[in-house]
Amino acid sequence: MTDNSPANQPVHSTRPGGPTQATLVQKARAKLAFKPAHTSPTYRQRKYSIRLWAVKHSRFFEWFYKKFANAFLVLHPFWNWVGYNRAEAPVTAVERCVKGLLFDCRMCGQCVLSSTGMSCPMNCPKQLRNGPCGGVRENGNCEVEPNMPCVWVQAWKGSRHMVGGDAILNVQKPVDQSLRETSSWLRVTAQSAVEREQKEAAQ
Repeated sequence: MTDNSPANQPVHSTRPGGPTQATLVQKARAKLAFKPAHTSPTYRQRKYSIRLWAVKHSRFFEWFYKKFANAFLVLHPFWNWVGYNRAEAPVTAVERCVKGLLFDCRMCGQCVLSSTGMSCPMNCPKQLRNGPCGGVRENGNCEVEPNMPCVWVQAWKGSRHMVGGDAILNVQKPVDQSLRETSSWLRVTAQSAVEREQKEAAQ
């Protein structure tokens, strides 16, 4: 049996500058009695505001992150003594809270905030890691979530405030889903420790 409900019909914008296909499809869907709390306009708007604040102060967070990363690297012997695997759970919990509040972090385990103007690309509904899609609205908002500023438009703005802002031009690798819900802080620290040891051995 074929479902001919409006939500399953192809929808196209017939006039330039009109509503996008995503907007029309959302309006065509039947309204449900249940709606998850995290999709409420008030909740989402609060998240957007904090994210925009972080992007606006990307220069400060760039400076702070470098200091923080160096401090974590100094603690490498401690992490080794405790065991990176044992430290994973508590560090991940702290990382989730801090980055969740400031950047609406999705804990992909492969953080690239320092390369994307402190705007997390995982907040893109399409999870695009290398620039915006072709559906960015004229006001700079998202095609899928009309009230949300496009994370990549904000990423570019944030990168222009940063010393290493041109890192946004680097091509990011695809997301490794096996690293979800793991600590990027510990992963970067372990990688930096290995690189440091290799340099010292080569001297």
